[in-house]
Amino acid sequence: MGKGTVILAFSGGLDTSICVPLLKERYGYDRVVTVAVDVGQTAEDINTATEKGNLIADKHFTIDVKDRFVAEHLFPSIKANGSYEGYPMGTSLARPLIAEEIVKIARAEGATAVAHGCTGKGNDQLRFEFIFHGAGLEVVAPIRELNLTREWEIQYAQEKQIPVPVVKEKPWSVDENCWSRSIEGGKLEDPAFHPPEEIFHWTVSQEAAPVTPAVISIQFKDGVPVALNNEPMSGLDLILALNTLAGAHGVGRNDMMEDRILGLKARENYEHPAATVLLVAHRDLEHLVLSRQELAFKETIDAKWSELAYMGLIYEPLYWALTSFIDKTQERVNGTVDLKLYKGSVHVLGRSSPDTLYSDEYASFDSTTVDQCDAVGFSKYYGLQARLLMNQKRD
Repeated sequence: MGKGTVILAFSGGLDTSICVPLLKERYGYDRVVTVAVDVGQTAEDINTATEKGNLIADKHFTIDVKDRFVAEHLFPSIKANGSYEGYPMGTSLARPLIAEEIVKIARAEGATAVAHGCTGKGNDQLRFEFIFHGAGLEVVAPIRELNLTREWEIQYAQEKQIPVPVVKEKPWSVDENCWSRSIEGGKLEDPAFHPPEEIFHWTVSQEAAPVTPAVISIQFKDGVPVALNNEPMSGLDLILALNTLAGAHGVGRNDMMEDRILGLKARENYEHPAATVLLVAHRDLEHLVLSRQELAFKETIDAKWSELAYMGLIYEPLYWALTSFIDKTQERVNGTVDLKLYKGSVHVLGRSSPDTLYSDEYASFDSTTVDQCDAVGFSKYYGLQARLLMNQKRD
């Protein structure tokens, strides 16, 4: 008698595709149920995953959570200026939501085990399993547990007549959602290798970008974008529109060495046009409406929030405490930011807000509202302790 049913997080790619026969052959499960969770992959990828799941699994589900992904994970990340080691997080934000949907299917199908196609070297195994273990489910990870190599996987897929979009000459591993596209694997693992232009699908090169810049405006309410060029949009539509617009101007590429959770350094290539533009605009607007003390403290909070989000620890109590603080600061992050997109760069042209802390009357050199002589007394005490120490050293 077999082990019953296992629920597999399924993308339709190489790793998860070969997990289907492996879970039966090597682990003894009777039924493999695949689940593809749509967080903004291409329609082609979702259709491929759906068709392949229906073909090779005993049962398949495709679940659309794009709007939830934006509202529950991307908007909070914008509020927190979410970035890790200098790039906008994308994959890490999607993993907990995907895992939660897998848990729901496991409950509905009466399964006590779930599976994923992550390796033992990456971050995703931890992000998924934080949710899975929290739900009390057994976790099976064939790629990790069998120490499989990519070359072996490709050969195994061919033996099982499983079509996969990977060949030895171009073994790129791509993960995509509406916020980010990551490309790794093959020759890209070499930090010195120059990535070919063919790996990029969302952005053009700086050389191929138009010579005429695009000037755009983004409207924010409570810290999240609500309109592009004065046209109100849903969060998802706005992100997709910006991906196209900014990507056409070469905005949103990162090629970097990244420190993974396990401590391994990995070479990563990313595309995230909308994320790049929105984070630049949001951070700029914050500097118009938040106080100096708020900005200084929030920078520390944002960094810790981003670290926890990168690790997938969305049920860590500190994560929610930090989120509460961030949400409070965003009540005044309302207004418009004008930007220029040009040859891979994003420049802020201007900003305005009904909650601005800027005052012409106080800041202008031509203003007579403030008597400049008022600063004389203040300057006498400015840096007093340091000046006393300087005097002691002179004595």
